[in-house]
Amino acid sequence: MSQVNGRTDQIKHPLLALLFSFLSGCCLVFAFAPFSFWPVAFVAVMIWLFQINNNTAKQAFKHGFSFGFGYFAAGISWVHVSIEQFGGLPLIVSMALMLMLCAYLAIFPALAALLSAKLSTTKRLNLYYLPFIWLFSEYLRSVLLTGFPWLSLGYSQIDSPLAALAPIGGETTISFVIMLSCVTVFQLLNKAQVKANALVLVLVLSSILISNNVSFIETTGESFKTALVQGNIKQELRWDEVAEQDIINNYINSTEALYANNDVVIWPEAAIPRIEPLSQEYLRYLDLQASNNQSSLITGIINYDPDTRRFFNRLVVLGNKNAEDTQGSYYYGNANHYNKHHLLPIGEFVPFAELLRPIAPLFNLPMSSFSRGDYVQHNITANGLNFAPLICFEIAFPQQLAANIKEHTDAILTVSNDAWFGASHGPDQHLEIARMRALEFGRPMLRSTNNGLTAVIDHNGNITADIPQFSKAILQTTVALVTGITPYTIWGRYLDKILMLVFALFWLVNNAIKSSTANK
Repeated sequence: MSQVNGRTDQIKHPLLALLFSFLSGCCLVFAFAPFSFWPVAFVAVMIWLFQINNNTAKQAFKHGFSFGFGYFAAGISWVHVSIEQFGGLPLIVSMALMLMLCAYLAIFPALAALLSAKLSTTKRLNLYYLPFIWLFSEYLRSVLLTGFPWLSLGYSQIDSPLAALAPIGGETTISFVIMLSCVTVFQLLNKAQVKANALVLVLVLSSILISNNVSFIETTGESFKTALVQGNIKQELRWDEVAEQDIINNYINSTEALYANNDVVIWPEAAIPRIEPLSQEYLRYLDLQASNNQSSLITGIINYDPDTRRFFNRLVVLGNKNAEDTQGSYYYGNANHYNKHHLLPIGEFVPFAELLRPIAPLFNLPMSSFSRGDYVQHNITANGLNFAPLICFEIAFPQQLAANIKEHTDAILTVSNDAWFGASHGPDQHLEIARMRALEFGRPMLRSTNNGLTAVIDHNGNITADIPQFSKAILQTTVALVTGITPYTIWGRYLDKILMLVFALFWLVNNAIKSSTANK
C-alpha cells in the first residue's frame, strides 16, 4: 500500500486490488476452527478496509464480493464433500454448485460495502456505517432462503477476550465489535478524527475488560452423569435396509452397561434407522431397560404421522421422565419429544421437488421430505433433567434457542450426523458454533454425533470432554448444573434489530443536520 499525504491509499492496479480483497477473505478461514487463530479476523478485515475506503459504490461492491467469495470459498469448501460424495454428481458439477453457493453468500459482504459507500454523506463518515451494515448483512444471510448463518464473523472469537461479550450481546455483538474496532483503528492509522476514534477504541476495550470480569451464571454444586454414544455409522449404510438391524444392535449393545452409572444416555440424530411407528418393539425394550436402572435414554428417530402423512426428524425420551419414576414413560404419541423445526434445504426438504428430484441423486436423498416442527416447543425431560433440544443445523440459529430455553432449563442438547462433512473442517466449525451457544445462554451443552465431534461443553463455552472423530466410542462425564440467566437469554432475540434501529436513527439525524446546514 502506498502513502498519499500521510494517508493509507488503496492498491492502484484494479485487478491486483481485487486479488488482495479476495486473499484477505481467504485468510479469514484461519480465524475459525479448526485453526482458531482469532487475531487473523482483525488483520483480514483491516486489509479489506484499505481497498474499500473512499471508493465508489461500484468499486466497493466489487471489493466486497471479492472479499466475500474468498471468505466462503475457503471457509465452506466442505460443501463440495457433501455434494460430490453423497450427491451422485460429477466432480466438475459439484465444484460448480459449491462456487455458486459461495457467489450467493459473497453478495452479502458486497452489499455491506456498497451500502456503506452509498450512505456515507461525506468522506469523513466513510466506513463508519460499515459495522451497522455488516450486522444487517449477516442478519439477512441468516434469514433469506431459510438462512445460512455459518461462519458469521463473531464465531471466530470464541477463544478470544471478545468471547466475554457473548452472554451479554451474543455472537451478533461480537461481529459488530470486530468491525467497529477495525474501522476505528483504520481511521486512527489515517489520522482521521483522532480524538473521537481514540475515545471509541477506549470504550470498546473497556467494555471487553468489564465483560471479562462479570459473571451471570453460578454453579449450584449439583451435577448429573451422562454418556454420549458415538456409533460411527458410515453415511452410505444409515438407510440401508440390509444394515438396519446391525445398526440397532450396535447402539443397544454399546448402551446396556451404561444405564447403571449414568442419569441420562444420549444417542445421536436419527440413530434408530427405522421410523418410530415401526420401532415400537425396540423402543419399549429400551424404555424398560433404562427405567429398570433408574436412568433414561434420549435418541434421534424419524417419526411418520399416518394421520397427516408427514415425516418429522425427532428426539424421543425413553426410561424415566422424572427421577422418582419407577417405570418407563414412553408410549407412541406422548408429548415428551422434540420435532426439528429448522430444516436443511436439499438434505431435509427439496424446494420444487417435482422438478428437481428427477435431475440427480443430490435432490433425491434418503429422508429428504421432512415437515417442520413448531418454532416454540417445550423442553424435553429425562430423569428429572430439562433439556432445550436442537437437531444438527438448528444450533446455528440463536433466536430459535432463545425462544425455547427456559430459566429451569438444565442443559442444551444438540444431536447431529456430521458424516456428510467427510474429513473436512465442517465438524470443527459446527462444534465452534455449539460452543458459542453454550456461552451465550449460560448453560452446559451435550453434543452427541454419529461420527464426531461428540463433546460436552460447559456454560463458559469450554469443551470439558470429547472423543475423537471417526471412531466408535462412548463419552462418559459429569456435568455441573448451574443457576442464573444471561442478559442475552432475555434480549438476544431483539438485539440485532435494536442495533439496526440505532443505525437508522443515526443516519436520519446525520442527513437532517446535513440538509439543515446546506439550506443556511
